[in-house]
Amino acid sequence: MFRKNLKKDPELFQNVSEGLRRLYRTKLFPLEDTYRFHDFHSPALEDADFDNKPMVLLVGQYSTGKTTFIRHLMEQDFPGMRIGPEPTTDSFIAVMYGEQDGVIPGNALVVDPKKPFRKLNAFGNAFLNRFMCAQLPNPVLESISIIDTPGILSGEKQRISRGYDFAAVLEWFAERVDRIILLFDAHKLDISDEFSEVIRALKNHEDKMRVVLNKADQISTQQLMRVYGALMWSLGKIINTPEVVRVYIGSFWAQPLLVPDNRKLFEAEEQDLFLDIQSLPRNAALRKLNDLIKRARLAKVHAYIISSLKKEMPSVFGKDSKKKELIGNLAEIYHRIEKEHQISPGDFPNVAKMQELLNGQDFSKFAVLKPKLLEAVEDMLANDIARLMAMVRQEEAAMPTQSVKGGAFEGTMSGPFGHGYGEGASEGIDELEWVVGRDKPTYDEIFYTLSPINGKVSGAAAKKEMLKSKLPNTVLGKIWKLADVDKDGLLDDEEFALANHLIKVKLEGHELPSALPEHLIPPSKRGTQA
Repeated sequence: MFRKNLKKDPELFQNVSEGLRRLYRTKLFPLEDTYRFHDFHSPALEDADFDNKPMVLLVGQYSTGKTTFIRHLMEQDFPGMRIGPEPTTDSFIAVMYGEQDGVIPGNALVVDPKKPFRKLNAFGNAFLNRFMCAQLPNPVLESISIIDTPGILSGEKQRISRGYDFAAVLEWFAERVDRIILLFDAHKLDISDEFSEVIRALKNHEDKMRVVLNKADQISTQQLMRVYGALMWSLGKIINTPEVVRVYIGSFWAQPLLVPDNRKLFEAEEQDLFLDIQSLPRNAALRKLNDLIKRARLAKVHAYIISSLKKEMPSVFGKDSKKKELIGNLAEIYHRIEKEHQISPGDFPNVAKMQELLNGQDFSKFAVLKPKLLEAVEDMLANDIARLMAMVRQEEAAMPTQSVKGGAFEGTMSGPFGHGYGEGASEGIDELEWVVGRDKPTYDEIFYTLSPINGKVSGAAAKKEMLKSKLPNTVLGKIWKLADVDKDGLLDDEEFALANHLIKVKLEGHELPSALPEHLIPPSKRGTQA
């Protein structure tokens, strides 16, 4: 009865989070529970998973600057923070907003229903003793939470057992976070076996992954180019996708640059990374929707696999030998399911990992195929998700300004140290004189060779001169629209100078403004614009 209402009543969900929670509980969870999805892939989702703030997971080898990066973003120390050249962060630390500074230990954290960490209980005491939540009243944390992780070890150190499955814990976080930032140190770029294993464990989450090449101010430009090339080559071998992962280069801390040659590059890269992080609150609902779709597709495939194994099992004799045979032939079973149900090969779980997990299972307790459960998930994917998608857009439109504020994000917003201030079209923004006036005598010489009539040149005459810049017509068309301030289809000497100034801005590699800024309006035209 509920399912029928869910399909027909468009007012059923008050918001996207509530809609996702209801769909999961009523349509996807029954399928997961019946086919033991949680024993094989991922624990059941909790209410907190749908309501929590966007999370950023930081992963990297020790001493790549993970904890310093968090401190740089917040411009504040957090409880439990330790920084040093040796492996200092030996715990997973969830840095979250709280009215008072304080630390919540792992065992207490996994019983708090308001926090999205209850299912981490499954990783046992060895992990929980190395897990904590640092709470503090920081404006950055009002919009996002940040997960600091233990430094990944290299050489002999990585052979020392941590006492829990490190890669599996990271995979658990990867499923639930909005952004995964892999940090590398520009002047010691080795990728250890454990780090390679971790990156492979994050497979299927490449869309959330960003790479930061940190401490790039400690090497010269030539060395930086070589390090960047080596990093891309190494990542290409491990991540194994046709798309290139986005790499941000910089020095993410508040200290002076050691080699300041690439300052402009570092500023632009930091700005891009900050914009990426600031977009997370706006895109959080879409990310949760996307993750639920991925989960539903995997749950469907899992149900087909488990029910196929159950169907093949004998009812009385030879169960053990049949089980071994089925596990050995799992790749063939995948192929058969793929053909029978028209499922993409990319939706299937890793064969070797699945075989390992199946070894410890009693096949006789597996459930047979129940079409109604699968139909409910199909209905969810075909109808409910589309409706929620429309709601996501409505929610985004209702709060377009939602972004991360405070900390280092404030320093890049405005004022003379804002990114791009005083450059390109912004040049001369705080000067009393018209910035175009500096080069106007040169532009005037060209202007008077074009035989102006009544002090103005025609579009055809201006076009000949502007085409000498070799810029595309689309760009020159935009420059014309900006420069023809009085919109009479002609250019006077000031407008012609302005057009040439904007051509120079574009040729120097800057973007053109969408509307002419106040400081670029010719003096004689100020206050007379339509």
